[in-house]
Amino acid sequence: MRRARLAGGLVSGGVLLAYLLVLRHHYSSGPPGAAAARPLPQRQRSHRPGLQYGVMFDAGSTGTRVHVFKFQMKSRAAPSLQQETFSSIQPGLSSYADDPEKCSSGILALLDLARSSIPSSMWSRTPVVLKATAGLRLLPGDKAGQLLDTVRALFQKSPFMSTEDSVSIMTGQDEGISAWVTVNFLTGGLQGPGSGTVGILDLGGGSTQITFSPPDQKSVQMSNDVLLSFQMFNITHTVYTHSYLGLGLMSTRLDVLGGGHSAGGSRELVSPCLAPGYVGSWAHGEAVYRVRGQTAGTGTGTGTVYQACVSRVETVLDGTVRRTSPLDGLDFYAFSYYYDRAVDLRLVDEQLGGTVRVSDYTAAAQTVCSSLSSSPPVSPFLCLDLVYISVLLQQLGFLPDQQLKLARTIGDVETSWALGAALQYLQTLNPP
Repeated sequence: MRRARLAGGLVSGGVLLAYLLVLRHHYSSGPPGAAAARPLPQRQRSHRPGLQYGVMFDAGSTGTRVHVFKFQMKSRAAPSLQQETFSSIQPGLSSYADDPEKCSSGILALLDLARSSIPSSMWSRTPVVLKATAGLRLLPGDKAGQLLDTVRALFQKSPFMSTEDSVSIMTGQDEGISAWVTVNFLTGGLQGPGSGTVGILDLGGGSTQITFSPPDQKSVQMSNDVLLSFQMFNITHTVYTHSYLGLGLMSTRLDVLGGGHSAGGSRELVSPCLAPGYVGSWAHGEAVYRVRGQTAGTGTGTGTVYQACVSRVETVLDGTVRRTSPLDGLDFYAFSYYYDRAVDLRLVDEQLGGTVRVSDYTAAAQTVCSSLSSSPPVSPFLCLDLVYISVLLQQLGFLPDQQLKLARTIGDVETSWALGAALQYLQTLNPP
């Protein structure tokens, strides 16, 4: 009798095991070649003490960059960043608007880099996220959607944790806040009350952002601007942030050259911001433009080219920039094209960065623009770019003697919005 009971128990156990295996096969299988769906991890998993990786794709207007972050998570405190692996490809995702599949090879190459940077045992619980910025914000909705769908399919076939919302277009406000979080995380400004935060200025190719925590919130509210509050690491932060779509350096360069309202394709653009007599070509987006300076003799004379260029830039910006005050006395970090153009002028060290005044950009613009005829710069657009940066900073409300800290990296970590976005995403997996 005892043997019969034992045999019956074994048979029942075997049937149950077989049933469970059938269920597992049914829910994990799919059409041939399809990637198995991976559910979100347990909500407490992301913030358990221990190592946590995150893969963040920055799909900008001029290129796509991947950041692989390695965090040491802590139960009741901000995580510490152990390592960042970074790589980039060109052109930007928006360049494939008419043939989305062509973006696949570049995305796959960056995914391969992420795989090689993360232990295979961690792949399934490492979130992979792509956030697109101004390049895709400027595209028609259907074209942007097709590009995002292509990337989403590649992510779902990867070994990383991916969901429907892993691929998206971020708003300009999100971009500004994420960059603010990055810089203040790296400088210690998010440690708690009294730690002190810094503002950020980001000048990309298609848009530009300004974000800071005003010491006197009432003065900003009186200017009809909106303050946003959010939580990071159980602390509420209130910031002013504004994003200007279409006022990135490359988009504005196109407007200043006179091609902002062209129907596409190649055409000739004439600008007072180029050397008199200069003739060349410039590729932007899907178009190649023939560009030239004004007729020789029109822009000669010390300062004339500079004044003509300032007038042209001010016309393009007329009524588009909100003057925010007070900004004096606040510390600001500036990066992206603010940094690149300062490096071109040797105002700061390419590796170490440095500090400049707003007036340094203005003085450099005057020097470069007035010497276009006698000693043209390496880039024919340097005069235009510097004039735009100096005028933009002044219209934002910065005084000539305001100092800006320029940094490509802080502690060997890129000063982009990517780290801030990764921290915010990990926080959503386990909200406070």
